[in-house]
Amino acid sequence: MGIVRAAAQGAVAGFAATGAMSGLLAAAYRRGKDPLLPPKLVTRRLLPGGRERTPRPGENAVTVLAHAGFGVAAGAVFGAATGERSPGLVAGACYGLLVWLLSYEGWVPRLTVQPPAHRDNPKRAVTMVVAHLVYGAALAAALRRMRR
Repeated sequence: MGIVRAAAQGAVAGFAATGAMSGLLAAAYRRGKDPLLPPKLVTRRLLPGGRERTPRPGENAVTVLAHAGFGVAAGAVFGAATGERSPGLVAGACYGLLVWLLSYEGWVPRLTVQPPAHRDNPKRAVTMVVAHLVYGAALAAALRRMRR
């Protein structure tokens, strides 16, 4: 299998994993633990007039598309990195944590979307760590299934 096929498999698995992660985030939002989750904050920051923290028309659709796109891209990277191998759940979970670390201690605070994870609301930080563990494990599980 070539790297393009491995990346394509990762992209498909990334889409599925983002769905699993989004389900967890939606449940956390409904329980009121996190008033505004990072995907929504990032979308608001990147839309025109991005310094505002008020809702704008169409932001929910843009948030879903952007989050899915990021999950697909991260899945493609993992797929390419694992090549023909069927990754274990621990490797997937570790990859999910790496995505979390690079995002929430890296580019998200640099966009001034929210503080780095170590200074953020602890409940939201924990929710996001768990969500990324779910993403990574689901990503690995989907790739394993495709590569049987």
